[in-house]
Amino acid sequence: MTDPTGTAAAGKKPFAGIRILDFTRYIAGPFGTYQLALLGADVIKIEPKAGDDMRFSQLSPEWTAKGLGPSFLGINANKRSITLDLTKPKAVEIVKKLAQRADVVWENFRPGIMERFGLGYEVLRALNPRLIYCAVSGFGQNGPERGTAAFDGKLQAMSGIMSITGHEDKGPTRAGFALCDTIGGMTAAFAVASALFQRSHTGEGQFVDVAMLDAALGFLAPQVAEHTVTGHKHRQYGNLSSTGKVTGNRFKTGDGDLMLSVMTEKQFSNLMRSLGRPEALDDPRFADWPARSKNEPALRAIIEEVLAGADARSWETRLTASDVPCAAIWAISDIIHHKQLAHREVLQQVDSPNGRLTLAGSGFRLAHDGGGIDRPPPLLGEHTDAVLGEAGYGEAEIKALREEEVV
Repeated sequence: MTDPTGTAAAGKKPFAGIRILDFTRYIAGPFGTYQLALLGADVIKIEPKAGDDMRFSQLSPEWTAKGLGPSFLGINANKRSITLDLTKPKAVEIVKKLAQRADVVWENFRPGIMERFGLGYEVLRALNPRLIYCAVSGFGQNGPERGTAAFDGKLQAMSGIMSITGHEDKGPTRAGFALCDTIGGMTAAFAVASALFQRSHTGEGQFVDVAMLDAALGFLAPQVAEHTVTGHKHRQYGNLSSTGKVTGNRFKTGDGDLMLSVMTEKQFSNLMRSLGRPEALDDPRFADWPARSKNEPALRAIIEEVLAGADARSWETRLTASDVPCAAIWAISDIIHHKQLAHREVLQQVDSPNGRLTLAGSGFRLAHDGGGIDRPPPLLGEHTDAVLGEAGYGEAEIKALREEEVV
């Protein structure tokens, strides 16, 4: 995937030739622009002189000191970075000049912030009618919550996600990663791709309004329908499958836990035979799914009694061979070495000034020139001179802009 010279090799990718001015920060915005950067878009990350806050996460003092926090590295490859002080009129003029040649402006400020800079959609559209302007926010550009601050934990709680996550005896819990941020980012990427496609046959740009709360509800579509159609009241389901089938749950083994995802009659039969308990298939307590739910403690006892004889990884191998869907609980530090990921090149390597980096790329494959990491995540302001030069600024002008602390 990576060009051995370390230069971008994105000429034939789906979004090659598309230029994005990326004002986003944290996770939701950068995760979205990363998706199109992987697919060939020229994403120019416009940062304040202090840099995106994610450059300075506290996880690793060594990388934070370089302005390259691990979370930042994970979602900013293939981008170019310039720094601008948008409180200065000359910086605003630079953005206007860049916007005239851009396809997309993408930001995730609270509604109204870009207008305060003099860079709102109406201003930029007047300069470039084909411009697609994507605004990602917690609650969208209108409504009573329009100006409310929104971060991932708040949205996990507010969207209903936490109400169905966790255990009833211990209460709700959030997902172990920035779920609403990444849902919002991926939704924005899909929205921008849709707007670009629409522009290909209308010739017109447009405003794209992405609300992270809306996006989260879109991903909860089955659960929403379960309530609106039937009146079902959801609860914390622990590790139980959303289907409610009791063999879609976590079970103890001799060493570690095993997640079963046994959803069909054939899979249930395969499970009990593989465990050496075929007699359970004739037990009226387990005759069908309602009966199995009613007698879940007894069924669990039978399953876990056998599982106690070996560790979770061994059971995963053995049961998978019998076409029983299951998995041990893999740590991230383990799954990244799985041969399946290696086969599909999910983790890609790219050379950088700080050594070779291993990063997660696109989650899908195209037969022709799909997503790939061609350029390392940028140092803060690394491409300022190059981008300004492309916009028509000469060396003397760039030097003056630096002296005036515009860039």
